[in-house]
Amino acid sequence: MAIATSSPLVQLKHVSKSFGPVQVLKDVSLDMHRGEVLCLAGENGAGKSTLIKIMTGAISRDGGEYLIDGQNIGSPTPAQARELGVGVVYQELSLLPEVSVEENLLMGHLPTFKGIVNRKELRARAIRMLERVGLNRVDPAAYVSDLPLATRQMVEIAKVLGANARIVIFDEPTTSLSDEDAQHLLRLIQRIKTEEGVAILYVTHRLEEIFEIGDRITVLRDGQFITSGSTSQFTHDTLISSMVGRQIEALYPHRERKQFGKTLLSVQGLRLQGSPYPISFDVHAGEIVGLGGLVGAGRTETVCAIFGADPIDAGKVYVDGALLRPGSPAQAVNAGLGLLTEDRKVLGILADLSLRENVTIANLGAVSKLGVISSKKEHSLFQQLVPRLRLRYHSSEQTISSLSGGNQQKILFSRWLATRVKVLLLDEPTKGVDVGAKADIYQIIGDLVSQGLGVVVVSSYLPELLGICDRVIVLHDLGVTGEITAEEATEEAVLHLASSAPTSTNA
Repeated sequence: MAIATSSPLVQLKHVSKSFGPVQVLKDVSLDMHRGEVLCLAGENGAGKSTLIKIMTGAISRDGGEYLIDGQNIGSPTPAQARELGVGVVYQELSLLPEVSVEENLLMGHLPTFKGIVNRKELRARAIRMLERVGLNRVDPAAYVSDLPLATRQMVEIAKVLGANARIVIFDEPTTSLSDEDAQHLLRLIQRIKTEEGVAILYVTHRLEEIFEIGDRITVLRDGQFITSGSTSQFTHDTLISSMVGRQIEALYPHRERKQFGKTLLSVQGLRLQGSPYPISFDVHAGEIVGLGGLVGAGRTETVCAIFGADPIDAGKVYVDGALLRPGSPAQAVNAGLGLLTEDRKVLGILADLSLRENVTIANLGAVSKLGVISSKKEHSLFQQLVPRLRLRYHSSEQTISSLSGGNQQKILFSRWLATRVKVLLLDEPTKGVDVGAKADIYQIIGDLVSQGLGVVVVSSYLPELLGICDRVIVLHDLGVTGEITAEEATEEAVLHLASSAPTSTNA
């Protein structure tokens, strides 16, 4: 329940911003109230990040007004914005990993006497800041690098709140969190909203979080204000339509559940390193198989082991009847196996290379002769593959880092299509991707299996698994606890299996 006051704490009026010839914000207005969560919704490229940077003083706007408590504050510096009570929790945390929790919390404000840090006062202040967010058991002297990701996220929030922030911006805070940790974070946000009257701007691609936590929603599209209203005025369908500017009839495209083709991937008695439990399953032509389970269940480890990127203790993997040699991703690729990793930025894209180069790099043999790469052949292959993917780009020569997350993911799909892949292993394929790009990616996956590919999908988002998969294999503690068909699959059934002990044998 919001405790919003009648006068806004924050007002942005008719804000505009351009980078060179590209106008990224045009006549955007919004307001925030004390004790309220305003959700800012929009696809990648809608202007959300630019608006956040203007509010935090990271960049200056070209036009419009920025008011706090009714006072026009001009274009503040980041330090001035913090002094005015603006704090931000980014998806990629700002904590220094090899520094203690207490020093991170009070960085720039360390209690000193004659140039010497007062360790007792530092510890006392840090403990109070940690207790405020429920981290009573965290050792303030511990290094941040030794903390779980979810705990680091909470430390970041403690740091922001400890700086007396009364306006807190959360930018995709749950992207890398488990469902349980995400729920804990949402409960904390509800508490600081209601008990402390903090005004919160919340940005996420997870629509269910918007409807769970938001009091109001403001929608941006292509840098422009589209609509704003109380959350109760929106449905999932109307919100998606406002965000993408087109009607998406069904986020998960309907597919006929037909008789599948031959076995393309056969995993037989695969035991991950250190696990006593064998993992066995087949994937057929035209079939999507999901791997479900909680954080730490072994989903990512399983697809990496199948691909040959992680070591195994036992087991065999066949692709279209050909036995793969353990620990050889190169042989896996040659046999027709492709892997889209969860960490797109670190293990997927080659940020400084062009779109053309990112597409063709997994199959250089097709675009080279005698070890010399032909740019003409690369461009031809790029033009054959990309039109199938609803990709938004200006030139095949622009760097992939200039694209949104969803479009980067589409480029990675086309990379594997260039290898004439038979089976695709997709680890969190829509992580950090906006709803419009999600719909496109689901359609791409559907198109691929209709052409006879086999697909394995790892996802922490249960509606995604249930929406696109023909079967879901559930893992726990590096072993299989059960398998559910699409017809019988429910979130409750998957969670029940995800909490069960694995079996010692897996047929």
